[in-house]
Amino acid sequence: MTAMKAPENTPVWVDESRCKACDMCVAVCPAGVLAMRQEPTSTLGSMVEIVALNDCIGCNECELACPDFAIYVADNKDFKFAKLTEQSKARSKAIIENKYRVLG
Repeated sequence: MTAMKAPENTPVWVDESRCKACDMCVAVCPAGVLAMRQEPTSTLGSMVEIVALNDCIGCNECELACPDFAIYVADNKDFKFAKLTEQSKARSKAIIENKYRVLG
């Protein structure tokens, strides 16, 4: 199997055709990079969204947690990831408290 090539200048991306909106990736993201948006055409009525692309720390937790192999994180050799900041931690906490939904 060949490794997936990251889109240029993109630390994390989602294959929405594979995502079943289980929100497991959102639950494990320590930097608050992901959240669930309302998506009426989805089976569960929502879809994962990358809400803070430039704050991805490259921890791979989302990719490892995804049961459907729908989310991917760039290789450390291909992308310079952000550092985990207090602002990112606070956003992550707020998203979790908002039931994994996009903050309004």
